[in-house]
Amino acid sequence: MRNDHGLRVVRLGLIGAGRIGTMHARNIARHVPAAELTAVADARPEAAQKLAGRYEADARDVDGVLKDPEIDGVVITTIPDVHEELIVRAAEAGKPVWCEKPASLTPAELDRAIAATERAGVPFQVGFNRRFARDFAAARKAIEDGGIGTPQLMRSITRDPGRPEGLGTAAAGIRPWTIFRETLIHDFDTLLWLNPGARPVEVYTKADALVAPEYKENGLLDTAVVVITFDNGAIATAEANFSALYGYDVRGEVFGSKGMVVAGRLDSTPMVQYRVDGSHQCTVRSDEELFRDAYVQELAEFAEVVRGNAVPAVTGADARNALEVATAAITSYQESRPVVIG
Repeated sequence: MRNDHGLRVVRLGLIGAGRIGTMHARNIARHVPAAELTAVADARPEAAQKLAGRYEADARDVDGVLKDPEIDGVVITTIPDVHEELIVRAAEAGKPVWCEKPASLTPAELDRAIAATERAGVPFQVGFNRRFARDFAAARKAIEDGGIGTPQLMRSITRDPGRPEGLGTAAAGIRPWTIFRETLIHDFDTLLWLNPGARPVEVYTKADALVAPEYKENGLLDTAVVVITFDNGAIATAEANFSALYGYDVRGEVFGSKGMVVAGRLDSTPMVQYRVDGSHQCTVRSDEELFRDAYVQELAEFAEVVRGNAVPAVTGADARNALEVATAAITSYQESRPVVIG
């Protein structure tokens, strides 16, 4: 089947009908011309039926998606706990795989998932959306072109807006070590990506539960700073907090021997609110708003990967590198010491 642009449409099956899966389903169905949302699966059949019904897709179980020869690729948007299993099953079914971050919860799990995709010879792409945001991509190009010289100081920030409802409950998606494996994992990938050719060699973490201290004993931290030292001498900080009352705040900065690049702004929205005390630039309130175009672009690229016109820009190896830093950050916090990598 071809679309109005003459492109062969790839048929994608989505596994996971939660918040992030709902967004990706909409993007596939409405904003990626080369793709069609063919089927939706979820552990909750009613959730799959509801989401599939919005876009005239089929609601199925996981086997129904993986065993369908008409489905060209699989998009995994479940909770991370089952990512490894689903990646392996999709690979064994011969389906190209796109998976939300973190691709697994431990490096060992991810190694098994990567090995399965390699054995099957199927592409494997991971959802680190900041690489597809125009400002972050421009920063990366400036660094690659030598515009700032050698990176020396680096910074990546993620501040989620407000205190998440139900912080500390599995239903809210906040689990032990979430701040490292599911939030700061974006910052770790960004810092690795913005320091091309360099490797992290040491990680040191300071973290606490300042937003909701009652959950600290369960490993549910909400405030963290992680210092990463690279083998080219660069020193990076990754910072996260779950209570930015002013909006969703994501920024990156690389200071080098010849200059500096900055990505992300506090006023990352075209909407301006005018008040009696003057104009006020409003910040965005969610990742879906701030990274709308990036979320679309990463799935548009996956469609091209499935069609054989591209290779994944974000690979399983990239995901493992970021997860290795996240794992070291957890160990550093638990043992109150720097952790050497490699």
